[in-house]
Amino acid sequence: MRVSRRRKKPTPRLTVVGLVFLGMMGSACRGPRTTSVPPTTPAPVPKSKAPTQPAAPSVTNAITSGASLIRAMHDRHAPTWYHSVTFVQKTTVSLSSGGQVVQTWYEAGQLPGHFRIDTDPSSKAGVLYSGDSTYNFAGGKLVKADMELNELLVLGFDVYAQDPERTEAALRGRGFDLARFHEGTWRGMPIYVVGAARGDTTSKQFWVDRDRLLLVRLLENTRQGRSDYRLNEYAAIGGGWIATEVEQYVNGKRRLLEQNSHLRTNIALSDALFNPRKWATVPLWTP
Repeated sequence: MRVSRRRKKPTPRLTVVGLVFLGMMGSACRGPRTTSVPPTTPAPVPKSKAPTQPAAPSVTNAITSGASLIRAMHDRHAPTWYHSVTFVQKTTVSLSSGGQVVQTWYEAGQLPGHFRIDTDPSSKAGVLYSGDSTYNFAGGKLVKADMELNELLVLGFDVYAQDPERTEAALRGRGFDLARFHEGTWRGMPIYVVGAARGDTTSKQFWVDRDRLLLVRLLENTRQGRSDYRLNEYAAIGGGWIATEVEQYVNGKRRLLEQNSHLRTNIALSDALFNPRKWATVPLWTP
């Protein structure tokens, strides 16, 4: 996704599959490496509105800035939020030629701070986020390593599993102005906007659903152009929530559609899954 400070570790300069999200999820500014013949993909979960949960106590009066919103997000969900998650992601890439490529990614997270995306298990390609570092692999070998955080992972997962001060520092380090704050609406729902004043759609900013305190949109400028992530569908699971559909638009055109299925939470995951030295040797989790 964008880098505010970057320390290249000595690695071969090769091309590797990037990653968007989550979620969601992978290196937002790079996107996936495409192939002409997509693998077989699992059926995505059906699109549906997020399940209804009992209303939480209102914290509206306490939320007046990005910092207070981050704390409210944490305090609302931290007592029940899951600490591990796996899912299968069907990733549809729109090509400049007008065609599409479909891939299957396998994603696992150990919160906070660790997320692994196997974009091609057969060739042991993918991306690993560990702490403040990002590792890219191809052919089972490390081909690139940077100091880089993924905002979608921080705002979609880690904010609920780590101290608010840590999240706040991470987002400030990524260029968000947490003092710039206002309320608005998005698709008929009330939202909080952090990083921009009212009417500003060009600054780096994120939008949070006011009622559920979940990330619904992230906008920023990248090397590709104006990037717009939209988290459209949420499912309640494991004491928390997960986005089951995420879109990325670049300069107004949809570039990625991510559909997540086979959702599992609070399962035992080996620490080796998130160790870059063991990327190619640790057994991959299965749905």
